[in-house]
Amino acid sequence: MTDNLDPLDQLIDHALQEDIGPGDFSTECCIPSNARGAAILKVKDQGVLAGIAVAQRIFKRLEKDTSFQPHLSDGDPIVGGETAFEVQGHIRTILLAERLVLNCMQRMSGIATLTREYTRKLEGYHTRLLDTRKTTPNFRLLEKAAVKIGGGVNHRMGLYDMIMLKDNHIDYCGGLAKAVDLAWEFNKSKGLDLKIEVETRNMEDVRIALGTGKVDRIMLDNFRPEEVSEAVVYIQGRVETEASGGIHLENIQAYAATGVDFISVGSVIHQARSLDLSLKAKIQK
Repeated sequence: MTDNLDPLDQLIDHALQEDIGPGDFSTECCIPSNARGAAILKVKDQGVLAGIAVAQRIFKRLEKDTSFQPHLSDGDPIVGGETAFEVQGHIRTILLAERLVLNCMQRMSGIATLTREYTRKLEGYHTRLLDTRKTTPNFRLLEKAAVKIGGGVNHRMGLYDMIMLKDNHIDYCGGLAKAVDLAWEFNKSKGLDLKIEVETRNMEDVRIALGTGKVDRIMLDNFRPEEVSEAVVYIQGRVETEASGGIHLENIQAYAATGVDFISVGSVIHQARSLDLSLKAKIQK
């Protein structure tokens, strides 16, 4: 393993090392090293499929000559009984990859399924759905990929690709305007071109943030729908707007009706239920 690897290859290598350790002794004890075989991924649940490309990458990472034939694609609706893909190669490779493939695809498919539920609620509205950084440590890459497969939009990947001034930044710094000014100066001094987003807690914060002329997006945190409407009218499209906090499937359309640009919902990741999938040996008779 090396830090120069592609991020997905790094994730795969670390996960395989965690699972395999010094060896897959369950397989080595009963499967000859030269034995070849095939397996199919069976769908046992209903939702949105995600992770086909990741599964192929895992098998190829272990054995580049593995044959992988997808029958379905990422983003396809699925129901129980369908076959998502078939893989052929050394049986030891298939068994080494089995649990990681299932863990990734079950988790990703669950996130894509829940994200699709949310994005369907936004059909016909201007508003787009954002994810958050409320992700599983070391699995963010795939969780955010699943959000995109489900029709959502990724917010920042980490702390490095946007300046996002939240309540604690503002309180520690000594005020909203001061925090924005310092962020603006930091961007310039470092030669960066990062967007600046600021969290607001009331209309007075919104007025201060907009008045700085230095922010790209204003987050309306824990605003009621009628308060979001007031803020959107006041901002008049001069910066992007984002509603966040307390938004769920039952009230998301009330927020979308305000005309806000984005709605961020952490639950599309941290409350998603993994779908039931299984990898089964394909035995020629």
